[in-house]
Amino acid sequence: MTPYSRSALACHALATLILIAFGLVYLGSSEFMPYHAAAMGLDWASVAPGTRQVLLALMHALGGACLSVALLVGVLLWGPFRKGAAWATWTVPLAGFVLCATSLYAQVGVALRTPASPPMLPVIAAGVLLALGLWRSRRWRQRDVPLHTRSDSR
Repeated sequence: MTPYSRSALACHALATLILIAFGLVYLGSSEFMPYHAAAMGLDWASVAPGTRQVLLALMHALGGACLSVALLVGVLLWGPFRKGAAWATWTVPLAGFVLCATSLYAQVGVALRTPASPPMLPVIAAGVLLALGLWRSRRWRQRDVPLHTRSDSR
């Protein structure tokens, strides 16, 4: 592996770890986050049972989406990306960008319309890592150096 390919892989892997952490927190939650309480002006016990169920379902769906994208990116990094597939250099960050952009859009809306402070830094960090990984992998592609060579090319 070249220095460009190693750094691209590292950036994408770190972004993937952020997505995994975010996903596990949201998927494993049994009540909403402190910033949700600040946004709603209510503590968990004050929320109607039906509303609690809907909020948990949305949180668990986001957690599942984060884990799904992280799994997809991990599989792509382990296989096609490492083997030098040109399409993977775009697909890996694109999958993460879509999730980061939609999450950030929702968080900015909450931050602008309520007194809450959503955790935007991890989402921004993942997006920056994905962008940096894309830039590094494009630099590697421009040099047309194989990311990973195998004697038994398939």
